[in-house]
Amino acid sequence: MSDLAEMRASVFFDGPRAGERVTRFWILLVLSSIIAAAGVAADSTATVIGAMIVAPLLLPIQATMLATVLGDRGNLTRSIALVLTGAAVAIGIAVVLGLIVPVDVVAQNNSQVASRVNPRLIDLLAALATGAVGSIALVRRDISDALPGVAIAISLVPPLSVVGLTLEAGAFEQALGALLLFVTNVAAILGTGVVVMALYGVNGLLPKPATPRERRARLRKGILVTAAMGVVILVPLSVSSLTVAESTVREASVQVVSSAWATAVGWKFVSIATDRGQVNVRVAGALPVPNTDDLQRRLREAGIDPSLVHVDLVPAYSVDF
Repeated sequence: MSDLAEMRASVFFDGPRAGERVTRFWILLVLSSIIAAAGVAADSTATVIGAMIVAPLLLPIQATMLATVLGDRGNLTRSIALVLTGAAVAIGIAVVLGLIVPVDVVAQNNSQVASRVNPRLIDLLAALATGAVGSIALVRRDISDALPGVAIAISLVPPLSVVGLTLEAGAFEQALGALLLFVTNVAAILGTGVVVMALYGVNGLLPKPATPRERRARLRKGILVTAAMGVVILVPLSVSSLTVAESTVREASVQVVSSAWATAVGWKFVSIATDRGQVNVRVAGALPVPNTDDLQRRLREAGIDPSLVHVDLVPAYSVDF
């Protein structure tokens, strides 16, 4: 396990080199935000991945984890401020780039946007695992090489770029969906990260207080900081988890019903996606177009409101030569 001084030096923005670290953070954040916004606007997965590697937002999130476990209010405040202001700058850069792009960048015409405006349960699970890996990599230097993979695995700057681009396009619900993805990722990383660091006994590396009064003061300080961070983490994580879980369950139920209906009428289930609370189903088959009254009945019997489901019936033509 790394000693405490090494961990503090690797993530905290304090000490004699604080100015250098802050400058580096902002340079990388601005550049990664430009790359991410351009990659999303161009619908380029490779460019977006490049932005994930460059993006430095994981560092102040790790600093927030460590500061919470140590009860260091100064570094906790500084780290949270960097995350929030960094997020605001990334959104602002995307808005500016959206003004330059001649067409609106929205989910309907861009796969990068579509994949980030509707958080899924799998996104939450990935974020939880990422928080665990990020904190272990900080505590154990022998696996710190895993951090580039962590940066790619978790999506931090690209959702913020989607927020800015969709805000500029007037697609406010899509912007809220992308913001929910970012908040979910950050809260999940912090939640699992704090737990893992506590299990590793990081707070036990602090120098032992000399008097009982100092021990009580440190304990009280640690409890207050941890409780405050618990609220910050658990509230958005709980809300987003419930929203994502509800959307995932509804989508799975609609898929079962619509797939069975499509098979019954001789058509084929093609795809399903949730957009702004509405489940969009696509089925294809030969003419004539089947009547959807039976599908509505099946949805009601499954406890699903048909008004939340949109069905695209795509006629398919086959030609034999």
